[in-house]
Amino acid sequence: MDADSTLDEAYERLHRTGPEFEGWLSNHGPMAVEALVRHGQARHVHRWLDRYMDRLDELPRGLSPVTSDDWRTALGDPRRLGDWLAFFDREVAERPWREVLAAWWPRLLPGVAAGATHGVIRTGHAVHALLEHEDAARRAELGQALGYWAARWQPVPLTVPSGTAEPAAALAGVPRVPDQSNGIGHRLGQLSGLAGWPPALAALRPAGDPGQARELLADLTEAAALHYLPSAHGSPVMLVHAATAPMAVLRTLPALPRAQWVTSLHAAWAASAAVTAAYAPAEPTPAGGLPEAPGSAEEVFELAARHGDEHVIKLADTCLDVHARTGRPEALAAVVRAAGLIEAETWR
Repeated sequence: MDADSTLDEAYERLHRTGPEFEGWLSNHGPMAVEALVRHGQARHVHRWLDRYMDRLDELPRGLSPVTSDDWRTALGDPRRLGDWLAFFDREVAERPWREVLAAWWPRLLPGVAAGATHGVIRTGHAVHALLEHEDAARRAELGQALGYWAARWQPVPLTVPSGTAEPAAALAGVPRVPDQSNGIGHRLGQLSGLAGWPPALAALRPAGDPGQARELLADLTEAAALHYLPSAHGSPVMLVHAATAPMAVLRTLPALPRAQWVTSLHAAWAASAAVTAAYAPAEPTPAGGLPEAPGSAEEVFELAARHGDEHVIKLADTCLDVHARTGRPEALAAVVRAAGLIEAETWR
């Protein structure tokens, strides 16, 4: 079986499950299998799924259909998850997927924190797969991703960049929320009252045009991936999303109208900064206590696949792209640190 067929079969299996389990945890299966297939691990996908799917819930039932007239009242209502999944299932079946994405991206983007940023991350993986090969299973996956994002839609306070800082310096200047306890909802809720939050977001240098927005977004993804290496002990799992969320947006840009690229940068920057504010440690780990990168990017992804945890796999997927663009060995070392801090899954 070729890689395309493996991914489509994996999607079909996963689409019999819901986008969440145990009440609110995100179903990472579609994101992880897309990364595994793209990095040459297709032969292991179904065995990985056999283990992973034991934890998943069934598809949620709907309450009442979402319509073009009342969608705003249903936005961000997790009780309407089943309704949103059904709505986008129809949308991607009846309209070109790029048209659906272009219409809904600006509506969903302000709620970029949805599902601890998993709404946009799952969408980015789905778009990445569609840009490689378009078929019904991948269109359905985009519908599932957008439906999940809409149901869990959650905004973060936005400030348009107007400063001079490059992404790495801007990210380093993000203040921590004062109460570093409880879940992400509690932590993100503190941003609106955090005095240093608006100036920290404004510090990033602005993008003058779509091309500059794309370059800044790539630089932001690099900065977040490298920031993970000394900061991961703050929350090894949650800080993964500071890098994978902007990467998801970056990968979606080619499918979007260029007029949407600058606002996409703004939302990705806010998402990455918000996760950093919520989970970054008080002090970084000294350089002497950090792992070094293995010899090759392929070795790093093999390590992530062998480890088996979905967050390690997704971080590796992002960090390999960063390494390919920049040659920075710290991007590969970040994956090694994640694998050392996050409990391994036994699946092969």
